[in-house]
Amino acid sequence: MAKNKVNKNWLHDHINDPYVKLAQKEGYRARAAYKLKEIDEDEKLIRPGQNIVDLGCTPGSWCQYVRRKLAGKEGGSIHGMIVGLDMLPMEPIADVHFLQGDFREQGVLGQLEQALGGEKVDLVLSDMAPNLSGIAVTDAARVEDIVDLAMDFARHHLKPSGCLLVKCFNASGYTQIVEKFRQEFRVVSQKKPKASRDKSSEIFLLGRGLKNPA
Repeated sequence: MAKNKVNKNWLHDHINDPYVKLAQKEGYRARAAYKLKEIDEDEKLIRPGQNIVDLGCTPGSWCQYVRRKLAGKEGGSIHGMIVGLDMLPMEPIADVHFLQGDFREQGVLGQLEQALGGEKVDLVLSDMAPNLSGIAVTDAARVEDIVDLAMDFARHHLKPSGCLLVKCFNASGYTQIVEKFRQEFRVVSQKKPKASRDKSSEIFLLGRGLKNPA
């Protein structure tokens, strides 16, 4: 009974969520697009001509937003490149080069490098999150592991002036993740967009300018 009540409450909140309604109206696959939109408008991250990689891109709302920004005000074809990676399948998005697989595997990395034509990346995005167990120590380790993967990817593929935006959680282990970011990037910002639900401990870390590019 309690579980059914929680599910009904979540469904009620979801249906009445203004960002869910806005996503449906504007053609985004998920309300998460507005988290990236707010951060981008605040930080001026995305501009036509850039190469951008979206890690954990499914269902694709971040790729949709990036595509609209790279197309510029005139719309139409994009100026730049978008590569999305995920272990899950994603419905195609125009001008987005999607790779399904684990980017820790050499074969998938090889496909990415081929798609980029040997060019470095201006921006790496990661909205990846692990399955949380509710056990603080376990969850902290899982979150840190995913952030470490994104940071290692950025270290090898970002331009020295590039940026990395990752999702974390303001909970156990968060301070250590922030410290790692400060060791890797010249400028580190913590972002909590309005589209991120109040009840969620979700927070985004933005690193600008690699200190030690690979």
